[in-house]
Amino acid sequence: MPLLVGLLVVGVGVLLAPFAAGQPKGWLDPSAVDGSGSRALATLLAQQGVRLRVAHTARELAGAGRDTTVLVALPERLGPAQRQAAHVSPADVVLVEPKKRETLSALAPGVQASSLFESVTSREPACGLAEARAAGRVAMSGVLYRSSSGVSCYPGIGGSALIRLTDGTRTITLLGSSDPLTNEALAEEGNAALVMRLLGAHPQLMWFLPAPETPAAGEERTLLELVPAGWRWAAAQLALAALLAVPWRARRLGPVVSEPLPVVVRAAETVEGRARLYQAANDREHAATTLRAASRARLATQLGLGSGVGTAALVARIAERTGRPSAEVGSLLDGEPPADDKALVRLAAALDECEREVSRS
Repeated sequence: MPLLVGLLVVGVGVLLAPFAAGQPKGWLDPSAVDGSGSRALATLLAQQGVRLRVAHTARELAGAGRDTTVLVALPERLGPAQRQAAHVSPADVVLVEPKKRETLSALAPGVQASSLFESVTSREPACGLAEARAAGRVAMSGVLYRSSSGVSCYPGIGGSALIRLTDGTRTITLLGSSDPLTNEALAEEGNAALVMRLLGAHPQLMWFLPAPETPAAGEERTLLELVPAGWRWAAAQLALAALLAVPWRARRLGPVVSEPLPVVVRAAETVEGRARLYQAANDREHAATTLRAASRARLATQLGLGSGVGTAALVARIAERTGRPSAEVGSLLDGEPPADDKALVRLAAALDECEREVSRS
């Protein structure tokens, strides 16, 4: 039962893996040429003189200067150290589809994601932001944000698709859709004009693709700590169900039931069949050994001796009870094998006679 449950969980995980994998491989990668990649945008920026550098670690992010725009393509994957580096960096930051509360509170305080997804084909800027007014209508759908400060552009139901905040000498821009950055949608409406102005404002662009952070010393967690509490409770419930299923499905032994055999077989047929096999193989020695061993066992029982009595002691006791010479009894119980079938028959008859004599005495 536990093995079956385990195989079921693994099978469901394999089936759901393609649907839970999130973004496809190469998503917003400046070197990817598929539809979800951003090679076209990176090429256009390079032609405009923008030096693009791909970064992955918090140390690289913290080194960005004021002449740099930092594009955080995957803000949901930012670790604590990476969020802190983005927070203290003097560079302008552009966040693509941030949704986690800790990311918004650390990098864009006062901004809330009001709608996780809104499917709209095109939007008007409806704001005074120079980059948005120059781009005009854009084609994108995704997250909408609400903010009490900053500039809100491309409004929808419940929020705006672009928010520009000012943090001292730098700006924080939240872009609620990754569509304008992709190869597939870059040429639609004013998408290219918008993202080139957002990312090309400085001579350097750091394209930040967060790499998984190693935990700091003392912050390591065990495998059980990483497993959500719901999974642990589910495993405990499955184990309890398996334990209850064991007595429920265990085999119950009742009284012995006799079944009528379709054919009645005489017990003597087994003996006769084995004798015929000995006869066919001319194995008189084996037959004689079997006869003598059986006779010795019966004689030992009749004389009150144990099953482990030696042949010499048994011969002496038989000779004493029957009056036969010890040499004759010894030759009978442990002598040479018979030379032919007639001798084997005579040996069997002699053993029977010896047993009768012991019984009579």
